[in-house]
Amino acid sequence: TAEKIIAELNQERLWKSAIVTQLAPLAEFYPAEAYHQEYFSNHAEQGYCQVVISPKVSKFRKKWASRLKK
Repeated sequence: TAEKIIAELNQERLWKSAIVTQLAPLAEFYPAEAYHQEYFSNHAEQGYCQVVISPKVSKFRKKWASRLKK
């Protein structure tokens, strides 16, 4: 799925250069501490979330709404 999405994004030419992110199997996974889980949803009132994250999430949702789960 990731390879397909990257290929589609590269065809749309949204950026000057192609996406070159390497996709590799995950060797190990370490979940974040509980207080980091769903941070934006649980701390939307925090200044950083309001000023930095919220505008980015809004822009993302507008651009990719058709791909988001309902």
